Amino acid sequence: MAPPNMYQRPIQHIDRKDLYTNLEARIQYLHTFLDFSSSDIEALQTGHKYIKALIPAIVNIVYKKLLQYDITARAFETRSTSFEGPMDAVPDENSPQILHRKMFLRAYLVRLCSDPSKMEFWEYLDKVGMMHVGRGRQHPLHVEYMHIGALLSFIQDVLTEAILSHPRLHMNRKIALVKALGKVIWIQNDLFAKWYVRDGDEFAEQIEDIIIEREGYLHGKKIIGTSDESDAESTTSGSTQAAGQVQPAVCPFTGAQIQRGMENLKVADGSAPSSANHGEASSSQ
Repeated sequence: MAPPNMYQRPIQHIDRKDLYTNLEARIQYLHTFLDFSSSDIEALQTGHKYIKALIPAIVNIVYKKLLQYDITARAFETRSTSFEGPMDAVPDENSPQILHRKMFLRAYLVRLCSDPSKMEFWEYLDKVGMMHVGRGRQHPLHVEYMHIGALLSFIQDVLTEAILSHPRLHMNRKIALVKALGKVIWIQNDLFAKWYVRDGDEFAEQIEDIIIEREGYLHGKKIIGTSDESDAESTTSGSTQAAGQVQPAVCPFTGAQIQRGMENLKVADGSAPSSANHGEASSSQ
């Protein structure tokens, strides 16, 4: 009989019931499975300012994509992507409801790079998943899971290309930030899926009752609309004009307008940064 491998990790026991009834246990399991560690948290926190600079452009790109298809645009009129009846109006990028949703997406993206070491961070991501299945809101919103998965992939793709194209970040920092964001986005994907799939239904009676709260609140506390989210909103080129018009997205690294989609978010190395900015970037690498 061959001797046991002295370097082999012992098999960890995971309580299946806990995965469906205890959010903290579910998050802990995902963290260990994905090797989400303090180095990922550090990458998110040190890369926070770079992500914030990208957020206004990313938000415009995301909503441009969502409004390209009638089935995803429906959610902004009927509050359900499964509804196929006639719509009174077709929303566009200047519609009040779209401007309102952009504000929340900006806040959401800022939260993705806040502090994953706190359980509140993951509770918020779980609540985002819950609110897309018509629960926890006075005015239910229903978005089918297929569109959720596609959108998360799209956001990850845009973020990855933008980070890897940054002209001054060291490659090691780019890799660390892309990996950390990828893990967070895939955990968010799981926290969407848990509200859609039927796995674990036998434990439904043991799950705590859902409390209806205002959007942007968790446990009665306002968690979006903080100074960070306001800063991200204020960096939008031109901000929101008095006439309510949305200006073309602008790449924060090159100043180039983003007109047609995420391919224009790529940042060329050829742009020379100012000496002040270059010094800051160099000292942080």
